[in-house]
Amino acid sequence: MARRPRHISQEEKDLWDLVAKRVTKLDPTRKKIDAPEAMPAPLSKKREPVAPSPLPKFRVGQKSKGRKADDLAAPIADALRSAPLSMDHKTHRKMTRGKIVPDGKLDLHGMTIAEAHSELIAFVLSSFEMERRLLLVITGKGKDRDEGGPIPTRMGVLRHQVPQWLRLPPLNHVVLQVTPAHARHGGHGAYYIYLKRVR
Repeated sequence: MARRPRHISQEEKDLWDLVAKRVTKLDPTRKKIDAPEAMPAPLSKKREPVAPSPLPKFRVGQKSKGRKADDLAAPIADALRSAPLSMDHKTHRKMTRGKIVPDGKLDLHGMTIAEAHSELIAFVLSSFEMERRLLLVITGKGKDRDEGGPIPTRMGVLRHQVPQWLRLPPLNHVVLQVTPAHARHGGHGAYYIYLKRVR
């Protein structure tokens, strides 16, 4: 079915006449305007590769400057020494000098992390119930070198893990202070744990 032709209204005619009056005709003799030249491609923001620093010279037979420490974290003993003091200053000084005999001792040598964790919890909580104050936990210093695997391993896993466990529930509710032991009680391979009083 054919569409009926649409009739233009008078208003549309007036509008068209107004637009047509404002338009200027193009001069047929005018030269065709050339299209603008293409814009240059933007400069690449890629940085020039930086040359790696040259390796230091090394002669066969020359001694190395020493092996860097593999452990990126600060030594745990330093962190414990800088922790705020929660116990009596005089008792703390005597304890760190090894002048107080521990009331109980736990040796974690040869245990897995899971075994050591459960043993530590049982030992500390039972000691608290027995109203002991000073405990000695021996972790050992751990292996002194990495075995060369694809993932670096921390030196002395238990030595680093025990202070973390003591800061977490349920042990943090009974522990007052943790410090590295004196050399006569194991030095950096052991910790003094000073417990709160039973109330």
